[in-house]
Amino acid sequence: MSLSRRDFAKRSAYTGAGVALVGSAGVLATAPGALAAEATEAGAAGRPGHGGPSLGYGPLIADPKGILALPKGFSYKIITRTGETKLESGESTPSNHDGTATFEGPRGATLLVNNHELGGPRSKWPHPVPLADGLVYDPAASGGCTVVEVSKHGDHVTEWVGIAGTATNCAGGRTPWGTWLTCEETEDKAGRNGMTKDHGYVFEVDPHDRKANRDPKPIKALGRYAHEAVVVDPKRGHLYLTEDASGPNGLLYRWVPPQGFEHGRGKLRTLADDAGVLQAPKCYDSGGNFVDDLSRATRTGTVYGVDWVPVPDRDAKSVSVRKQFADGQITRARKLEGMWWADGGAYIVSSYAREESPVQHDGQVWFYDPKRRTLTLKVLLGVNPDPSKDGAFDGPDNITVSPYGGLVIAEDGEGIQHLFGATEDGRTYPIARNELNIGTAEEPEFSEFTGVVFSPDGSTLFANIQVPGIMLAITGPWRRQR
Repeated sequence: MSLSRRDFAKRSAYTGAGVALVGSAGVLATAPGALAAEATEAGAAGRPGHGGPSLGYGPLIADPKGILALPKGFSYKIITRTGETKLESGESTPSNHDGTATFEGPRGATLLVNNHELGGPRSKWPHPVPLADGLVYDPAASGGCTVVEVSKHGDHVTEWVGIAGTATNCAGGRTPWGTWLTCEETEDKAGRNGMTKDHGYVFEVDPHDRKANRDPKPIKALGRYAHEAVVVDPKRGHLYLTEDASGPNGLLYRWVPPQGFEHGRGKLRTLADDAGVLQAPKCYDSGGNFVDDLSRATRTGTVYGVDWVPVPDRDAKSVSVRKQFADGQITRARKLEGMWWADGGAYIVSSYAREESPVQHDGQVWFYDPKRRTLTLKVLLGVNPDPSKDGAFDGPDNITVSPYGGLVIAEDGEGIQHLFGATEDGRTYPIARNELNIGTAEEPEFSEFTGVVFSPDGSTLFANIQVPGIMLAITGPWRRQR
């Protein structure tokens, strides 16, 4: 059923601020798996001077090893590092760590599926994903995923290939049935950049069953474009996907499964290439006016109604999907990145907007409520005037909902890079700072953080430094953030 401009404006007029309640203050703390916190005086938590703990965990302390600055009481352990740790088959851990998910493993272990964002021909990279027998889609491609098993006490790590021969595996998403959907952020077709097959697809990787990953097959029903992340609506079976592209700006997508389809391990790869319906959003403000780009929202709490428009050619045989729509048909956004499903909806990141967009910003986090069919702006970062200075945050990318309330966000901005938290009311605080300088003393450079995700029991925060490729496990005195 379509949500018309008139319907959304009427609903907004009837309910006033009520439309904005979903995803507002207090809702993030109800995320599945949220941990209990000690009772505090109502409204006091996170507000200094009222008896509650201060926001965040305190200032970041420089790391003498030059890897990761953390608050007092926190520590980290390197799980994998390109050029140093080895796969069980003997090759180096591949480089360019990106999107990551955690799963409960055997005997209390934690399993992680780790994307490696490697594009173009294999000769371009010193440490591509090895072409493991039976797990290769395109032997010319460099990317893929590895599966990492960390023992219960963190004293033993094993890593193996989950899929190989894919390209520019950026983010992805964990499914409710316990697998990982890895997304190719490219539109390369066979014959371009040395590829022998078309790319720009989503693939499923099972961390529990190696045999299930043999003979990789792209899920073409989800479209071919510069995929970033994906989440699954466990109630309705819809999938939501982001596109990181420009010229024109990319799109948020919704895939509606065919009637009677039931999700489960390996089921997506059985779909016909044209199964279900792939759609793009068309947004309206509370006055019923069409919104051409999400950057138009300049205030947290902004709510847009959403209609969904079918994609003409999801496989982009001759024209990129985002270019198949004329102005006025759909709503775009610059650099749509990480996603996370919680609180009955999807948290969605727009990393930044510059001259290509109507309004500039250094990051947005939206919440999509499928029941109300609304997008609500939860976090807004103004343009950072000096990214070389520590303090301000910019360029949010991968994202997770914290079991301690609020969000944890990986920064992929300019200058200094952080992991930072955001509370239910949009306030931010630092968690970690990348101190590994891959530039020079005169011109320092710090790689982005990626793959931020908590362990299944909530005790460990995993994150990656993309270059050179380091997976980190962070532990400490986590507590509820309000």
